[in-house]
Amino acid sequence: MHIGGRRGPAIGAVIGAIVAVAGCGQSAARATAETAETAPSSAEAITDMAGAAPSRGAACVFGKPDGAQKFGHVGWGFKVPGTGRWVYGAVENPSEKLYTPPGGDIGAWHAEGSYDRMLSEMSTDAHYPGTSEHPYGRYRCTKSSTYDVNRAWAMISKVEARGFLVGVDPRTGKLTSRDCLDATYDVLKAYRTRHLTPAPKLSIPNVWVEELWGWSDKQLTPT
Repeated sequence: MHIGGRRGPAIGAVIGAIVAVAGCGQSAARATAETAETAPSSAEAITDMAGAAPSRGAACVFGKPDGAQKFGHVGWGFKVPGTGRWVYGAVENPSEKLYTPPGGDIGAWHAEGSYDRMLSEMSTDAHYPGTSEHPYGRYRCTKSSTYDVNRAWAMISKVEARGFLVGVDPRTGKLTSRDCLDATYDVLKAYRTRHLTPAPKLSIPNVWVEELWGWSDKQLTPT
């Protein structure tokens, strides 16, 4: 079985379906608006994050639409206002296990650099070269008038240390997840990203990416 950014599950109503074939996201649960605030229209979506106002926040979601048996895989990026730099990363889960306990190797990584460097490294899987069947080929971004870089950094440390899970948590007996989408959502939520669509546990990455209302949408090619 392959999980993380590579292979994933058919949707199942029972635990056996998840255990049989697992991936970065499992549930077809539809996300709803996080707040009553209206998201920006597609015409208002940011088109060039490199030219965004230096003092404003911004965030991006990177996707591998063909990953996880076409259920998708995602990573994240956020702007450090006033610096021209971005922080970006993902949970790749190279061990391909359904469960890795806290502190184990879940292929978590992060880096910091310019907007162009971020796009280049995500497009070539620079931090996991040669191990990905599907490179990051899509990215969606949005401006954010609110941001909290320190909270986002703290969440990066948390998601990198909490292990990986798709299925039943051995500690609680509950069906849940701590996968690539959970990591991406938790980091961007900690950043206080505006118009961030909620991501319920066991959500499907590709479904969630489609529901980022008002975010830009571009193809990512190796550079």
